[in-house]
Amino acid sequence: FCEKPVARTMPEGVEVLKALADHDVPVQIGYNRRFDAGFVAARAAVLGGELGTLHTVRSTTLDPAPPPAAYVAASGGIFRDCSVHDFDIIRWVTGREVSEVYAVGGNRGAAHIREAGDADTTGAILTLDDGTLAVVSNSRHNARGYDVRMEIHGFEDSIAVGLEDRLPLRSVEPGATFPAGTPHDFFMDRFAAAYRAELTAFTEVVAGTRTSPCTVEDALEAGWIAEACTLSLHEHRPVTIAEVRRG
Repeated sequence: FCEKPVARTMPEGVEVLKALADHDVPVQIGYNRRFDAGFVAARAAVLGGELGTLHTVRSTTLDPAPPPAAYVAASGGIFRDCSVHDFDIIRWVTGREVSEVYAVGGNRGAAHIREAGDADTTGAILTLDDGTLAVVSNSRHNARGYDVRMEIHGFEDSIAVGLEDRLPLRSVEPGATFPAGTPHDFFMDRFAAAYRAELTAFTEVVAGTRTSPCTVEDALEAGWIAEACTLSLHEHRPVTIAEVRRG
């Protein structure tokens, strides 16, 4: 069981993948959202054709507070340590690959993030290989709580993950009472059940009763998207996944 990222850099990750080619020990990467009940249901709905042809996906991860300076300095940037969860779950739910990205970002908060050359709030538009557009929104500043959501829109129906009473969002519509619960305040709070399901799956991988539900190849695909978004942010232009693969 390996947490993401697979390695410090993408070339090193590719070398890990090559090294594993000669071994038959399965590897599972820790992308916990694949085990969250809402995301599992969303994937089933998409792959089952309930939404028809997709046209838009929106994926959101908003942290309640910035990580400390030491973490930011070693994280590789917001796209590599935070947004990769959105990138992975977009691939998994839609069953599609990302072909091109365009990313923007800014700093309106913690000075240590700016000083590290990173952004504290970002937006990215991903073009999937079938033409579907995915919009990814991330921030280190969301005082109301830990907000992870996804919307998936097709020509036949639209669905949402995370649209429940503990959603960290306050409605100002007259008479609205939703969401009525205490907002999620931490990732362990939001995904406790998913972590349990993830580790249960790992015991099944170890027992040989299932194949790895999240492979090294999967992790590298999310990593390439993060690389493309990082380059796009710094150079203010669209970047294809093919470009960063060529290095």
